[in-house]
Amino acid sequence: MGYRNLQECVAELERTKQLVRINAEVDPRLEIAEIQRRVYQAGGPALLFTRAKGSHFPLLANLFGTIERTRFLFRDTLEAVRHLVELKIDPMVFAKNPWRYRDVPFTALHMLPKYVSRGPVLKNETTIDQLPQIVNWPDDGGAFITLPQVYSEDADRPGWAHSNLGMYRVQLAGGQYERNQEIGLHYQIHRNIGVHHATAMRRGEPFRVNIFVGGPPAMTLAAVMPLPEGMSELTFAGALGGRRMRMVRHRSHKLPACESSGFGEGPQGGSLRLRELPISAEADFCIVGTVDPNRLKPEGPFGDHLGYYSLAHDFPILRVEKVYHRDGAIWPFTVVGRPPQEDTSFGHIIHEITGPIIPTVIGGVKAVHAVDAAGVHPLLLAIGSERYVPYASQRKPQELLTCAHAILGQGQLSLAKYLFIVANEDNPQLDIHDIPAFFRHVLERVDWRTDLHFQTQTTIDTLDYTGHGFNAGSKLVVAAAGPVRRTLPTEFPSGINLPDGFRDPRVCLPGVLAITAPKFDSRFTAVDSELERAISAFLRHFDANPPINAFPMVLLVDDSSFAAASLNNWIWMTFTRSNPAADVTGLGAFLHQKHWGCRGSLIIDARIKPHHAPPLIEDPQITRRVDDLFATDGPLHGL
Repeated sequence: MGYRNLQECVAELERTKQLVRINAEVDPRLEIAEIQRRVYQAGGPALLFTRAKGSHFPLLANLFGTIERTRFLFRDTLEAVRHLVELKIDPMVFAKNPWRYRDVPFTALHMLPKYVSRGPVLKNETTIDQLPQIVNWPDDGGAFITLPQVYSEDADRPGWAHSNLGMYRVQLAGGQYERNQEIGLHYQIHRNIGVHHATAMRRGEPFRVNIFVGGPPAMTLAAVMPLPEGMSELTFAGALGGRRMRMVRHRSHKLPACESSGFGEGPQGGSLRLRELPISAEADFCIVGTVDPNRLKPEGPFGDHLGYYSLAHDFPILRVEKVYHRDGAIWPFTVVGRPPQEDTSFGHIIHEITGPIIPTVIGGVKAVHAVDAAGVHPLLLAIGSERYVPYASQRKPQELLTCAHAILGQGQLSLAKYLFIVANEDNPQLDIHDIPAFFRHVLERVDWRTDLHFQTQTTIDTLDYTGHGFNAGSKLVVAAAGPVRRTLPTEFPSGINLPDGFRDPRVCLPGVLAITAPKFDSRFTAVDSELERAISAFLRHFDANPPINAFPMVLLVDDSSFAAASLNNWIWMTFTRSNPAADVTGLGAFLHQKHWGCRGSLIIDARIKPHHAPPLIEDPQITRRVDDLFATDGPLHGL
């Protein structure tokens, strides 16, 4: 059986030596986050900080810090959940091997939440300023909850069956929030809570939101699962947790009238009684409040999972009514930043559970890989079928384009900025998670004259600032099919002269060349960056110097030695610092019937631009202090 609550989980991890208590006093502002990042990078244990400065509660970090520990947390139920997925893919497999699926009926019984009249979470009350105030990066706008479970329901279809439990970041303090009265909610455009928000706007009324922190680990993982709209994460949490999730029917509060919008006024001008939402009985903390869908305040900045700050923008606010916590409450948190980080384990476990179901959802698609090193949304790899006109003498992408459009129409996958898709028929053994092999496969076959497909003036990830506006940018689909058409160079040949200001050519992967370019000319904007002077000089130089075309992909970067130092560096720099429509060009470029292509090397301008968000850099003073904690005579030595 799974863990009933976080206390059971912590006790077992400590008993099995997968958790270490940190009894030295540490500062939740920057210091504790840097400790967590170092321990995560070292593949270290979960950490329970018992003396966080200014906090009454112990803090739990790195709970999901390794994929092995994440699997351990759900070891009793993972196989049964996979069996459920298999049956969804093909219900007839049950008849062929019923013994294999003997655990499915019991798992199904755990999927319905269990309503109770009371729960440990309601034992105590506190205020927002008494919660742990953890700040991860120097320029963060305040303290944030980084492992929240944000629960909302659809006002048109109330009840848990159409609820949403999502992990949306929550700002506890800073900015323009009223102390202990308001907190910030940041949710992106594709999230299901946004549907609930839109419903509330249409109905002209606020909507309730409950924020759980801690509790059964299955609830935390359920909050990040990409489930279809209308499917409750509570059912998945029950299956993964091995028990029905206990939910408390909360007593009713009257919502005070809201002077700014008129919301909250009842039929006779009094206060409005909104339908109360259930509370996770075993959560460690719960914040209860309401969102006026017409009121926004600046939220952020926040050091985010792309490796840059997401800047301050207007987002909804939660008007706080109650803050509850259980006896012995533990505050779990994580640190996000340039991947890989702890949330990488979420991606791994989600793929293990749901990966096999993708071909049943998107016809012709064999596999999809959201690349963690790029921050997930900037880069997707995919393998599809190419069965159209099988008798044609020359194969080219056709069905792959159908697959690509279907992928970009699916939930969170719709935020992809670059999608590389190849035909399974060309290499049935190709491993989509072997990134160097995948790009070798693409670059050996791609024809830049025909295989580039742009979408301009479209939506991209809220956290991605490479586009031409907030949530606004472009996409590029690269679809490659057919036989090998070139041999990829692995060394930079002598005799190729670079134009003035360009230096230090480095081979990142076979066929991929990175060149340090002059800094981006700040007189140019995000929209017309392809006209920037350095790019123009590069194109003029090499239009008459074709040997560089042996490299199908050329990157212009701020530091080619950094780009070539590791696969993760190349991925991160290339796909988080470029907007396809503005930053992709090529040698021998042409436009024919509104299709853009090039006859020579594809060139990606992956330099930092003035409109980009700043990258995350640690505070040197904090770094020195943490160095002392990990030193030979320090309290954290050996971690």
